[in-house]
Amino acid sequence: MSDFKKLKVWGKSHELALNAYSVAKKIRGSDNSPLRLQMIRAATSIPTNIVEGTGQESAKEFGRFLSIAIKSSSELEYHLILTSDLHLIELPDSTSLTDQTIQVRRMLYALRTRVLTSARAR
Repeated sequence: MSDFKKLKVWGKSHELALNAYSVAKKIRGSDNSPLRLQMIRAATSIPTNIVEGTGQESAKEFGRFLSIAIKSSSELEYHLILTSDLHLIELPDSTSLTDQTIQVRRMLYALRTRVLTSARAR
């Protein structure tokens, strides 16, 4: 797989990263800067790892990058819980981003399963 833009999960994760970035920019206060940056890093790590994975030479390596993307989605979900509980972002933003994150993670699990199953079949 070399054209990551053809992957539906990449498109959804890119959209998630854009939305997370937009919401994170609304978090005010210099003391919240590390949390804001970590939220953006986790969100952008998801599509980035998909892109990196598509450039790998083996399905096993692609699966490893998909696993990293899955872990980043879990990290982002926690950041959304934290920022919501601290009242740093609005509940509708938190709910929408959390729903997107869960959808992307499900897609990543499915893709990883397909990639690794096809690798074992060879």
